Amino acid sequence: MKISFVALSFCLAILFRIDAAEKAAGTGAYFKGPIGLQMYSLRFYAPTNAVAKLEKARELGFNAIEGGGLPRMSPQESLKVIEQHGLKLVSTGSDFNRLKNDPEAAVAQAKALGVKYAMCSWIPHAKGKFSEKEAREAAAVFNAAGEKFRKEGITFTYHCHGYEFQPYGEGTLFDLIVKETKPEFVSFELDVFWAAQGGADPAKLIEKHGSRFKLMHVKDLKKGAAINSTGSAPDEDSVPVGQGSIDWAAVLNAAQKAGVEYYFIEDEAKNAVEQIPQSLRYLESLKW
Repeated sequence: MKISFVALSFCLAILFRIDAAEKAAGTGAYFKGPIGLQMYSLRFYAPTNAVAKLEKARELGFNAIEGGGLPRMSPQESLKVIEQHGLKLVSTGSDFNRLKNDPEAAVAQAKALGVKYAMCSWIPHAKGKFSEKEAREAAAVFNAAGEKFRKEGITFTYHCHGYEFQPYGEGTLFDLIVKETKPEFVSFELDVFWAAQGGADPAKLIEKHGSRFKLMHVKDLKKGAAINSTGSAPDEDSVPVGQGSIDWAAVLNAAQKAGVEYYFIEDEAKNAVEQIPQSLRYLESLKW
């Protein structure tokens, strides 16, 4: 059977396109992902144009995002527009007070958006004064809401924000939240930047709590940045992955061993659009 040069070239071109499509931006020989974009990263890009943000996410090479519904659209309409732009909404945020006072509404919102994960990224408290009482109360809220999410096939996660790493007993208040929450109802999203900014060692944190971490924000902390327990930092402390103080080989190796299920690039800098491609290229070349 003879195959013409033109036919062979066509077949090779198709195979190349399939391979290129399957290889997601930001993944490589060592870091396998899957990786998406936390849409908060684009808050300075086209501030009033949600569709332009979706287009930029695709342009950057992403096919999955963490975010919410689009302005002035129902969850169903938002989901349709997101999918029309070649993106999958994997995870969405849930406000703490809504989880506490109307968890059914939070679950319904996440279900309507078709997500696999829901996350809460902030526990209300006086700045710099997060307490044991607030940690325990939050754990109770998360257990109750998490059970409702689970019934709908959605994994609920709490996203650390730095202030939880204050000393408590032989560990930290974050350790207390992990201990007081039920693994079947509550998982965690490790924001590497905020963990480090709060004084924790992200790799050791993963080794300690293992499979409780289901999601990760891949975000680097500027070398020499202030370490504190306020849960706040200047935008410029967010630098391209690989150019800051985080030992990414240790963190991502530990994360893959622990079974982290999804990773999201998050960049809080004003020039995030310029920094994100640098982060992706670093992850593609990373070895350990």
